[in-house]
Amino acid sequence: MSKPVMNLDDLEYTEFGKGEKFLAERAAVSNKIGGKRLGYAVVRLKPGKRAWPYHSHCVSEEAFYVLEGEGTLRHADEEYPIRAGDFICSPAEPEQPHQIINTSEKSLSYIAISTLDHTDVMHYPDSGKYGVWHGNTDNIADPANFIVFARKDTAVEYWDGEAE
Repeated sequence: MSKPVMNLDDLEYTEFGKGEKFLAERAAVSNKIGGKRLGYAVVRLKPGKRAWPYHSHCVSEEAFYVLEGEGTLRHADEEYPIRAGDFICSPAEPEQPHQIINTSEKSLSYIAISTLDHTDVMHYPDSGKYGVWHGNTDNIADPANFIVFARKDTAVEYWDGEAE
């Protein structure tokens, strides 16, 4: 059994991102202290950066708590200023996409919390794609995971490729 306590000073961050806009550092917490049904991590953003594309979930609910800094929350086609001490709710509803952007000149860090659902469907309004996830939430690289990102205009109809 793992120790159920971890201090912010003991976190180990991994950097990830793509292109000019997406760059973040993430420290997993829940799997290190025995979390089973909720995932939680600390995310740090440099000025002008965001961690993930603007997206919504059909199954997983997310919440965020801003630890330090300031930025902007994009949520359901609106923008809201955020700062240290703010709680943010992102329900599992396709009509409520969300994204946190560091629009300040200093670092922005927040706690990200989500339900650990083994299956989810995500929508990405900016790029017109969707994602389907089913698998091991502790290991995104698990070869048994089923992960697909596509666009609706490239979809096939239900009976495509089936025997006549």
